[in-house]
Amino acid sequence: MDNPPVFATALSDCHIVEREIGSRRVAVDRRHFLKTTLAAGGALGIGLSTQRASSAEPVGAETTARLPVGTRRQLDILILGGTGFIGPHLVRFALERGHTVSIFTRGRTEPDLFADSFEHVEHLIGDRASDLTALRGRSWDAVIDDSGQRVRWTHDSAQLLKDSVGAYLYVSSTGVFYPYRTVEITEDGAIVLTDPTSGKSEDYAYGVMKANSEIEARKAFGDRTLVIRPGYIVGPGDRSDRFTYWPVRVERGGEILVPGKKGDFVQQIDVRDLTEWMIRLLEEGEGGTYNATGPASHLTMAEFVYGVRAATDSELSWTWVDDYDFLAEHELPYAIPWIMPTGDNLGSQRIDCARARAAGLTFRPLAVTAMDTLEWWHSDAVGDEWRAHPRFVLTPERERAVLEAWKGRRS
Repeated sequence: MDNPPVFATALSDCHIVEREIGSRRVAVDRRHFLKTTLAAGGALGIGLSTQRASSAEPVGAETTARLPVGTRRQLDILILGGTGFIGPHLVRFALERGHTVSIFTRGRTEPDLFADSFEHVEHLIGDRASDLTALRGRSWDAVIDDSGQRVRWTHDSAQLLKDSVGAYLYVSSTGVFYPYRTVEITEDGAIVLTDPTSGKSEDYAYGVMKANSEIEARKAFGDRTLVIRPGYIVGPGDRSDRFTYWPVRVERGGEILVPGKKGDFVQQIDVRDLTEWMIRLLEEGEGGTYNATGPASHLTMAEFVYGVRAATDSELSWTWVDDYDFLAEHELPYAIPWIMPTGDNLGSQRIDCARARAAGLTFRPLAVTAMDTLEWWHSDAVGDEWRAHPRFVLTPERERAVLEAWKGRRS
């Protein structure tokens, strides 16, 4: 699934290894400590090996809190998409739970994670924009729409499948609420169905597309529709270079620029927490609409960076740049998951997810997500060229320049 615009929060497991690179050996030791203390009930690791990350086998009992035999339904699941960011995690977990999986793609993208899992799924080739032939005359218990990037795509697939599929899960976005001019937005908050900028604002356009796509899914499937609205999805396999900036930057150590005020709220959800919960909802036959943000309670920016800090033992210091005008002047209004809580983004990081928590959504520790993201970042799944030229919000050179300007301003 493609990543949404920066401000339209949305969308779209490992063998322990030691590395002789900087502080990585220490990080692995700390990761083992957290595994046995903080996250006894969570899914740890990302299924990577030092040989070839994308061909690692799915992890079994250690990563899956399995239901007792006879208490979950075995499903035939169709995933529209499946090879991007959240897709491989959906595939892995569904197979671990004993479900049968088909994926519908254009056949152009190889998954970066859990490639062996894809040897056990049915591959249907087509194009959501022009060719749904492979879906005709087939039936499934549930479909997960993981690639809904056009309203027409959702309309066409939902109408085609409504009489042959039991449930339709549409992966939407909290972007349906943009502009976020209030706080503590619940699922019943007003969604925006028209773009007043006529496509000039990516944030408006993305949210409006998702909102209207939700409607198309409900028109076809009624109360058999599940709508999941994630905020920022993070963790192993995230190709957006947004959240990944923080564990990589903290690992490098030194003086770290932190934008915003210490009490600013931030939200993000680990891709595994999201996808595993989605599969469980389908097993339980749930319907309805859920905001899928995290964590379970308010997280401040200070708590966030200190949580990521637990992933490494690097020597570092924090320099807080808490003047919004200065940050805007230096074109630093966001450093995902932080986004300046002003104007149209006032409530973007205060989306209410109580309904999802009541429906079983749980969250692993932030430090675990940070460590597993680093494990993935240093694996073969991320090439040397990508690591050398990431699309991070700040390059080392720009960070130093902004810090120098900040210190000069305060002297």
